[in-house]
Amino acid sequence: MPVNLSIKNAPDDLVVRLKERAAKNHRSLQGELLSIIEEAVRQPDQLTPRDVLAEIRRLGLRTRAEAAVMIRDDRDGR
Repeated sequence: MPVNLSIKNAPDDLVVRLKERAAKNHRSLQGELLSIIEEAVRQPDQLTPRDVLAEIRRLGLRTRAEAAVMIRDDRDGR
């Protein structure tokens, strides 16, 4: 069941920019806001093997050990 949402006390400059963005995208302000919210909560697309390989190359990983170190560093840094 659809729900009505409202945003209170939006700064004037933000509203102006949102209206400009909506006009550029040929949408109403409400349509633009819904589009922004949908994009924010959309599940990420599943990566293809080519995407994964490109990311591995971008990170400069050459071995499983290097990847494990990166994962541990990231995990322990939280």
